[in-house]
Amino acid sequence: MKFARLLLVLPLLLSIVACEPRDRTTGDKVKDKVDDALDRRSNEKLRDAGEDVRDGAKDAAKDVGGAVKDTAKDVKDGAKKK
Repeated sequence: MKFARLLLVLPLLLSIVACEPRDRTTGDKVKDKVDDALDRRSNEKLRDAGEDVRDGAKDAAKDVGGAVKDTAKDVKDGAKKK
C-alpha cells in the first residue's frame, strides 16, 4: 500500500522539480525599477532594509580590504627597516 502511494507521488514530485521559473522580461525589469523608484513595490520597507544591509556589507568589505592592505604595507615596511 505504501509502495503504491510512493508510485503515485513520485511523478508529481518529479514534475514539480522539473519546472523552471520563467525568465523575467525587460518589461518586468523596467516595471520593478520604476516601482522601486516610486516606493511601490510589495514589502517595500523589508526590501529597502535588505538593500541597506547589502550596501553596508559591501562598504564594510571595502574597509576591511583597505585595512588589510595598509597592515600588509606596514608589516613590509617594518621588515625592511630591520
